[in-house]
Amino acid sequence: MSLSLYEREKPIPPEEYVRVDYGSLKKWVKNVYIKLGLLKEHAEIVADVLTMADLMGISSHGVQRVSRYVTGIKLGTVNLRPKVRIVKDFGATALIDGDNGLGHPTALYAMNVAVSKAGKYGVSLVLVKNSHHFGIAGYYSLKAAEEGFIGMTVTNSEPLVAYTHTAERYLGTNPIAVAIPRRNPPPILFDAATSVVPVGKIELYSKIGKEVPPGWAIDLEGNILSGNAKGILKAIRERKAALLPLGGLGEELGGHKGSGLSMIIDVFSGVLSGAAWGWHVRHTISDRPANVGHAIAAVNIDAFMDKDVFFDRLEKFISEIKSLRKHPKAERIWIPGEKAWLTMQTRLKIGIPIHKAVLNELKRISNEVGIPFTVNIVREKAY
Repeated sequence: MSLSLYEREKPIPPEEYVRVDYGSLKKWVKNVYIKLGLLKEHAEIVADVLTMADLMGISSHGVQRVSRYVTGIKLGTVNLRPKVRIVKDFGATALIDGDNGLGHPTALYAMNVAVSKAGKYGVSLVLVKNSHHFGIAGYYSLKAAEEGFIGMTVTNSEPLVAYTHTAERYLGTNPIAVAIPRRNPPPILFDAATSVVPVGKIELYSKIGKEVPPGWAIDLEGNILSGNAKGILKAIRERKAALLPLGGLGEELGGHKGSGLSMIIDVFSGVLSGAAWGWHVRHTISDRPANVGHAIAAVNIDAFMDKDVFFDRLEKFISEIKSLRKHPKAERIWIPGEKAWLTMQTRLKIGIPIHKAVLNELKRISNEVGIPFTVNIVREKAY
């Protein structure tokens, strides 16, 4: 399966965006966090997660989030030298204490433990407490898929979402990500928040001047909000508004299902792990540690059937979906993860599009931390 570069990534409007080189962007992000005192190996992981998001087209969780962690470090709410460790080890399960470090290296450590345990026991479940925001959940699930395992990652987050039939923030956006290996790439990757959108999307819209459509957020009176992203983001931050759960307002279109999924994720990530839950979870930029919780699992395919048999069955399943009658307005039938994979392959070749407002923010961060801005601009071409 392949698509031309033009099909996956048309030229960007030069008045709004520039393309940047992936390698130099990742190196610059890493240097920012090293300069702030993060362990070198942890800075490498954080940079990899953030730039991977931009490679995959998930700009809400990409380098526009660099400032979030920079501010948290400066406020002292992030431990720069965490002692991430297993505090309870029981067969196929483990409980990990992230020691209030950034979530990215902690979650990767947890997935490595999960894969190791699944190799021995067939399946595993690893819970994490005292962690922070960790970027895209799919990053960690894909690490399991790279080793030939099925990986699942869920996490809670700061309260941003109104539980069904309520009108205030309580649940997190609580994403779930499942990665399934295939004989040949791309792997299957389902990675989604249990809210209509992650708050990062509204953050990005506020920076690039894009309006929020109706159906994403409500105010304390239950009114649907739309329009100015900066105003809506401000209202959310001030607890005067909330995101809606997946499915939207009420039960008619399944909002109760999004709320239910989010709640279950919080039970595993927060209640069972010993981490915070609901409105007890703090933002990275806060006066107290976030105590975010994660739940990470791995499945050893060989524990259930020969891997080649599984791959054959999986491809048959995928081919049946691809052969279904296509909606007349649909571009094509996609399998979860295909778009992100093709976007990544394209952007590795022609660069990552970054909005100029975000680029200016990165330059400002460079000046603030005292390192040169070494991100290379890629000249736009017609592909």
